[in-house]
Amino acid sequence: MTAAALIERDFAVPAMRCAGCIAKLEQGLVRDGRIAAARVNFTEKRVHLSFLPDTDLPDLIGAFSTLGFEAYPIGDEPGEGDPEAETSRELLLALGVAGFAMMNVMLLSVSVWSGATGATRDLFHWLSAAITLPTVAFSGRPFFRSAWRALRHGRTNMDVPISIGVALVCAISLYETAMSSAHAYFDGAVMLLFFLLCGRALDSVMRDRARGGVTQLLRNMGHGAMVVEADGRSRWVDAAALAPEMVMIVAAGERLAADGIVVGGASRIDLSLLTGESAPQAVHADARVHAGTLNLDAPIRVRVTAAGPDTALADIARLMGEAAQGKSRYVRFADRAARLYAPAVHLLALTAFAGWMIAGAGWHHSLLIAAAVLIITCPCALGLAVPASQIVAAGELMRRGVLIKDGSALERLSEVDHVFVDKTGTLTLGRPEPIGLDAIDADTRALILALAQASRHPLSDALTRNLQPEVRAAEVDAIRETPGFGIEARWRGRTVTLGRPQRGELGDALATELAIDGTPVATIRFADRLRPDARATIDALRDAGIAPMILSGDRAEAVAPVARELGLTAQTGMSPQDKLAAIARRSAQGHKVLMIGDGLNDGPALAAGHASMAPGSASDVGKNAADCIFLGDRMMPVVEAIRMARRTQRTVKQNFAIAICYNIIAVPLAFMGLVTPLVAAIAMSGSSLIVVGNALRLKRALR
Repeated sequence: MTAAALIERDFAVPAMRCAGCIAKLEQGLVRDGRIAAARVNFTEKRVHLSFLPDTDLPDLIGAFSTLGFEAYPIGDEPGEGDPEAETSRELLLALGVAGFAMMNVMLLSVSVWSGATGATRDLFHWLSAAITLPTVAFSGRPFFRSAWRALRHGRTNMDVPISIGVALVCAISLYETAMSSAHAYFDGAVMLLFFLLCGRALDSVMRDRARGGVTQLLRNMGHGAMVVEADGRSRWVDAAALAPEMVMIVAAGERLAADGIVVGGASRIDLSLLTGESAPQAVHADARVHAGTLNLDAPIRVRVTAAGPDTALADIARLMGEAAQGKSRYVRFADRAARLYAPAVHLLALTAFAGWMIAGAGWHHSLLIAAAVLIITCPCALGLAVPASQIVAAGELMRRGVLIKDGSALERLSEVDHVFVDKTGTLTLGRPEPIGLDAIDADTRALILALAQASRHPLSDALTRNLQPEVRAAEVDAIRETPGFGIEARWRGRTVTLGRPQRGELGDALATELAIDGTPVATIRFADRLRPDARATIDALRDAGIAPMILSGDRAEAVAPVARELGLTAQTGMSPQDKLAAIARRSAQGHKVLMIGDGLNDGPALAAGHASMAPGSASDVGKNAADCIFLGDRMMPVVEAIRMARRTQRTVKQNFAIAICYNIIAVPLAFMGLVTPLVAAIAMSGSSLIVVGNALRLKRALR
């Protein structure tokens, strides 16, 4: 089964609830010989399948059903809207009903606790039953459905013991009420549901917020565009129907609905959505523009090059959608614990029931203790320990311009103690900038602009970018470009050229020259400038105990000024194999290397590093190989990502400690009969809320 022969598709699985579901889906689906690989995105409740091309859609859905999960191909979800959003609404409604019922049942219970006896006490118990039983039937549906699907397919999950526990408490309470006993536990049953729903709804809302960042990103894409037909007429086309080679008319104040190249007009574009930079960028003919960016000044015509899922904005959304999926050692630990949970807790509850029966406690008291054991041992806190922290960290880093492609990258990033960084496009901006334009008179600059804006050469683009806001281009005609030599035109009856300098003393310096009738008039040198905060970033890395070093394929004389300015040692003239060898040597010494690069030649090194990052301007190979991507011209997000990664790992360990300590204390108490179902519900849900609250502290980690 080769990768080339496989088809890939995403499925929505709203019923995923815990880390155990991840293992069940990823391991269970591949047992079907037609499915080659399955990867769960727990944040978005989706599963990415790779399968044989002759596999029918019903067969794939059947594979999910066999495991006890309902699945829908993305785009084919039942009804309207997002099924995960529907799940969140259902949870919040169930929570509201359970909360209202709990308050009323507790009021009735207060009367019983205050000393009501006889018929009055029985009346209050029956009123509590009348409120509790319909509430449990309605608000308990998320747990009961999940448990029934699992049991129907001969499997179990954490909702099975929860459902059994709730049902047992209700049954025992109903029996006690019918027997006119002094105690009933309707308040415990409805409070149990309320706290369970609190934890589950909070988890769902937290995931909605994580997905909401991606959703909001995609909402910034234009909903459609006016498209010019071949006959000159125009019509409105929805964003989903746009296709390459269509020509869009983008009005001032309108967001682009697709990626493309400007073929008419000039304007300024607000790129803050993609790069985080607040300064608008001037665009003109042949400039590349992206979906989601805002046209500020004047109408432009854009030839579509990529639309829908192929746009840069959609790529960023996909990268965010992949966050928190990685199988770090902490996730693997949580998965194993969750898989062992159901059989272990059932055995423990059965042992508690049998033990208390043997001790003579009676069947209803023994059942009550068994129900408390079932409830209090729910591993929600353990299942939330890793994903809650990774989701919050990834969302906070996204707001700071860092995209985390894999949750396990946070674990690896927290361990780095060495940084190897490429020069061009990483320490520097990766684009040539002219030097000394202010020293050239305005008429000459106007002539340079007239020639530069007619060329797509990188040096001409740099000149155009810097001169357009300052001067008006001179009037020239008969423009002709000779690749490799420059551009020529007629100006006031004279021949003007902009291209390779005629004077040999410039050597290998990056420069271009303006000449009139063959006589040099102005020479413009260029430099690839450092990122504005490169020095501060290097200093911050050293302060964090991380040793930085330059690995570059450039010549020594080109790297030396940068290394000298930043106070770094550098290895130059390195091939991709040389960079791999350097990483291997440092790794063999026990160091954890973070590789930061942007070019095609950095791809192997990015893949080989313990962790890797690439700027948003990197090549596709670089971005695909890197674990994280930082946007904009700033480099400080590298340090912020490392700080957040270290804080995240501390939080994950704290969450594990909370979950383990909770079970060490709570389980023996429940087994000994010292915990009622009400207290068990509060304790179990409280531990989950503490874990989620601890993870939410990461939102302030970089402030």
